[in-house]
Amino acid sequence: MPEATNADDDRRDGVQIDLISGERMDGMASMEKIRMILDGVHDGNIVILEEGLTPDEESKLIEVTMAEINPDEFNGIEIETYPKSSTRDSSLLGRIMGNDETPKKLTVIGPANQIETLHKDENLISALVSRS
Repeated sequence: MPEATNADDDRRDGVQIDLISGERMDGMASMEKIRMILDGVHDGNIVILEEGLTPDEESKLIEVTMAEINPDEFNGIEIETYPKSSTRDSSLLGRIMGNDETPKKLTVIGPANQIETLHKDENLISALVSRS
């Protein structure tokens, strides 16, 4: 008779990937987003954001991450984001006219000891993900 397994045993056999929609992120404050991301990464998950973070949010994510690094428990994060579109209008006139729309960009975030970026260009992020 096969032995019963629990969810924790199943989780050790793989890596959980959390795909988070832009719609879910839209209703959240910056610190809520950062906390949700870091909580997932602390649990060993890879977090993929459909629309990425603003530059200020990315800076704050790195700042909070640095404060939480502990060599015995949390090694930090690896973060990769598709580059911004070169077609957007970031001129002063464009911003005044409302044409400075934030481009949608995919962002991949994971534990630094489990994810290694192999290649990145404007169309592809290739990463090696390992179990801890």
